[in-house]
Amino acid sequence: MDLLTRVLFGEDFDREHAPWRRLAAAAPFRRRPGASSGERLAMAYERLRTVNDTLASPAELAADARGLAALHEWLGPVDPAFTTVAGIHYNLFLGSLLDHAEREKGAARGTARDAAGSADVADFLALRRVGTFLCTEVAHGNDAVAVETTAVYDRERDGFVLRTPHAGAQKFMPNTSPVGGPKSGVVAARLLVDGTDHGVFLFLTPLTDAVGALPGVRVRRLPARLGSPVDHCLTSFDRVFVGRDALLGGAQGRIGDDGVFRSEQSNRRRRFLTSIGRVTAGKLSMSACAVGSARVTLALAVRYGGHRRISSSRGGERVPVFAHRSHHGPLVGALATVFAMTLLHRTALDAWESRTEADTDEAERLVAVAKGWISWRAREVIVESRERCGAQALLENNGMTELLAGIEGVITAEGDNLAIYAKAAAEMLFSAAPEPEPEPERERGSEPGAGAGPRPGDGSYGPAHRELTDPLFLDGLLVAVEGVWLARARRRMSQVPHGDSLARWNAASGAALRAVEAHAYRRASEAYAVAMAGLEPGPAPSPGASSVRSSASSSASSSVSSSVSSPSPSPSPSARDLLRSLRRLFALQWIDRNSGDLLAAGRLAPRHLDELPEAVEQLISRLAGHAPALVESFALPEEMLADWPISGAGYVDAYDDAEGAWHAVPAAPA
Repeated sequence: MDLLTRVLFGEDFDREHAPWRRLAAAAPFRRRPGASSGERLAMAYERLRTVNDTLASPAELAADARGLAALHEWLGPVDPAFTTVAGIHYNLFLGSLLDHAEREKGAARGTARDAAGSADVADFLALRRVGTFLCTEVAHGNDAVAVETTAVYDRERDGFVLRTPHAGAQKFMPNTSPVGGPKSGVVAARLLVDGTDHGVFLFLTPLTDAVGALPGVRVRRLPARLGSPVDHCLTSFDRVFVGRDALLGGAQGRIGDDGVFRSEQSNRRRRFLTSIGRVTAGKLSMSACAVGSARVTLALAVRYGGHRRISSSRGGERVPVFAHRSHHGPLVGALATVFAMTLLHRTALDAWESRTEADTDEAERLVAVAKGWISWRAREVIVESRERCGAQALLENNGMTELLAGIEGVITAEGDNLAIYAKAAAEMLFSAAPEPEPEPERERGSEPGAGAGPRPGDGSYGPAHRELTDPLFLDGLLVAVEGVWLARARRRMSQVPHGDSLARWNAASGAALRAVEAHAYRRASEAYAVAMAGLEPGPAPSPGASSVRSSASSSASSSVSSSVSSPSPSPSPSARDLLRSLRRLFALQWIDRNSGDLLAAGRLAPRHLDELPEAVEQLISRLAGHAPALVESFALPEEMLADWPISGAGYVDAYDDAEGAWHAVPAAPA
């Protein structure tokens, strides 16, 4: 495996990623031209069953945040509708059931419930019934803790009666139509026991059979959404009864055999967050989907840039459009960002998987911030890649429009980005400031000119004596950007009298949200540094070095590499050198955007403002010729890329006309 591929996907590629990569290349996931919206929706559920049949254990997948993320990372760019229904079934639905069953094992030992066991999940594991998740309502999205669907405990029947009290309480956008087979859902509803509201819990509820909605359940399709087709619906309940075992309780609360509600958590909001704990794994899956989609569109743009030739200034000579700085510059910048997105996603996934009780809140915040930052950056990368491919990329058969629409769904799913940024901003406002700039000890193997640096107390430590080639100087600037915006937010909040919390938040929120963005950039740069530390200096990646690459992209690689001129010949850089350049470009572009604030804060010298654009240009020039090798490190299957005509050198053939005059045999001269 290529070193850069290992950087992106980790040491355990064969176990964690290879199975999903193989599926992305397999026949069931090939594009079906001309399929209608209904046919594409049916295909999403067919693919769900195909995947389920390949699994050794669907329950193990539901319990594996890494596996779920990898599924989204590889198959999300192929079929966003499939990953929507798969993520709901395996994570939000089945994961919630299995988490509940695990919690109940300990609580029910030695009781009648121990003998009975928890909800039978066999039908869901075998996909005889598809699972869905009903949380948000027409009038309650980000404030789902305030949902108004009720579940009233009925003592005589020892169960709950679900009811939708008004139009605003209809469940909004679950995939509850009969398409795909009979369905059950976990329904977020307000638990009422003897008139007391105990907060929002999840209830396992049968919804449809093979024909339609079950008695008391009303399902209405919503208008078609932007992007790939999913059977999003409005769903309401008219006195639907479910048994006591339908409550997915635990420490947050349960109804005992005596009909009494008990909870180890007094805070109703905390009970709700415990009940929907699977949303955090969902955020990781959304980040993975965004990362995968950005990598695919960027790879398409780089490949197309190598295939598409235009007239040059030298008479009849034609060159790849990628040869132009105006074309390749934004794509090289996007490469630096996509590597950062991928590495931050891995960091968040590692943090969540290794969390302890003491650092769960911090890990959850990183997952949320990463989801917001990664999906917003993915939108930027996809839009840029689409523009670089011109009108070709506006056609549905070239894939980008579907992924552009899909990223909008990712930005909203599992917590709207702005809402989760706002939550993180509020937490950061009352936490410690970021760590100060590290002492200027040089990284081993840092760039030329960065070996001998200033020392505190020797009179040369100010910004005027620091260089933009110094990685520790750049690290300190990233910390400083975050600190500037946090200090600004705290200052603005302090200017508003206590007692009006909304006014205080409104005063601080603009700057606080910028601080969250800066925090994400800093964490992404740190993820780069960790990746670099794991690489020893070695040979440059080559198109044939990876066992997971295809040779079909070699023509684009050679076209781009030969057409992008370098200031001077130099030996091929190692994977570590390329990663260092990508990291530095990523940091400098962010620093450049914040250079005014850094100058005002005394963290940059005036000369740096002139040097920043030049440093960025030099890095783009250095990296442009390596763009094909960098996108090859994404390890995208050629079978998948072949579904989109612009990925290949013969893209014109997709538009050939067998009856065109150019195919006619010239008539013989008279």
